[in-house]
Amino acid sequence: MRLRLFFLWLLAFTGSWLYLVVSGDHWEAVRQHWGIAVAMALGSYFGASTPMGGGAVGFPVLVLLFDEPAAVGRDFSFAIQSAGMLSASLFIFATGRPVAWPILGWTLVAGVMVVPLATVLLLPLVPPLVVKLLFAVIWAAFGIAHFAHRREIEVLHGPGAHTAARDLRLGLTIGVAGGLVTAATGVGVNMLLYMVLVMLLRGDTKIAIPTSVIAMASLSIVGLATRALLGDIQHEVYLSWLAPLGAWMVQVLPRAPTLWIVSTLCLVQFVWTCVHERVTGLPLALAVAGAAACVLAFEALHRRGRRLPPLLEGRPS
Repeated sequence: MRLRLFFLWLLAFTGSWLYLVVSGDHWEAVRQHWGIAVAMALGSYFGASTPMGGGAVGFPVLVLLFDEPAAVGRDFSFAIQSAGMLSASLFIFATGRPVAWPILGWTLVAGVMVVPLATVLLLPLVPPLVVKLLFAVIWAAFGIAHFAHRREIEVLHGPGAHTAARDLRLGLTIGVAGGLVTAATGVGVNMLLYMVLVMLLRGDTKIAIPTSVIAMASLSIVGLATRALLGDIQHEVYLSWLAPLGAWMVQVLPRAPTLWIVSTLCLVQFVWTCVHERVTGLPLALAVAGAAACVLAFEALHRRGRRLPPLLEGRPS
């Protein structure tokens, strides 16, 4: 029954998209913005089947390949994730996929407050190049950490070493840190939550990924609503829609290829950003140092995780 409701949602969503395109005679705009179609097709898979988020693909494709401003890339990320990752979240609910609900809940408590505040108070002070490098640095570190521990991550099973106090503390921290990064780049909270779940709490990726998808979908809706209330969303963003295929793909694809693809994309986009933006000298040194610092932080999570009590059995509650 729940799966039937999901397909009804998907049908309604697709029908609404077709109605808007036909009634507004937007076929020419759709044809002209084929780059957005490419970005959203890639984002659909990686957004819901990996811990990256659709914006982790859409942001570099639009900003680096099609030379759109960083603000368009960020708002595009919010738009495609609000649609696609919401659909993926509904699929997760409909199919009863396991989710680490307590830590997710505390993450959202902090994140839904931080994203609007950061959008209004901090973003106007941040130069576009800093936003691009922030995105590149964090995801490069994520890719390196994934490569370093991919074999260990592949074999993790069970929900991980959760306790009520630990979920509260970690969830609020992820919500604040991830909310700040998400407000700037359109993605981030999903990656941080995922890394805590697999590197620190040592939980199964088939629990960590759906949990991160729901977190990113929720904060994307908050981010998009905030931008809309500010009247600061450019027209190109309204053409951004994607399908929720990734949530199904994560259940049928082997973990190893997915982790390899994710890690490789993260490293490629860092090099791509530095070359495209002609980052040299001190900015390049700072970017490399920032990536190294993030890698060390992930390694600290990993070392701490290995000292936690043995993994708890059963499902997250």
